[in-house]
Amino acid sequence: MNKDTIEGNWKQLKGKVKEQWGKLTDDDFDVIAGKRDQLLGRIQERHGISRDEAEEQVKTWESAEGRTPAALWYEKH
Repeated sequence: MNKDTIEGNWKQLKGKVKEQWGKLTDDDFDVIAGKRDQLLGRIQERHGISRDEAEEQVKTWESAEGRTPAALWYEKH
């Protein structure tokens, strides 16, 4: 998932992100504002996991949501 995709779909994704990582607060969502790096950092902080683990969780979540770069390419073509 690229930066523009998260930022562009942030309102839609916010609820799904909240379901997946329930320890994130509304303040966290204000800081994240659709930025993938901010999302990773907040997941890492709130859930007490490593950056690598946060990255792996987000990649898995993106794949399950069909939002991998390949899936997005197919949506557009």
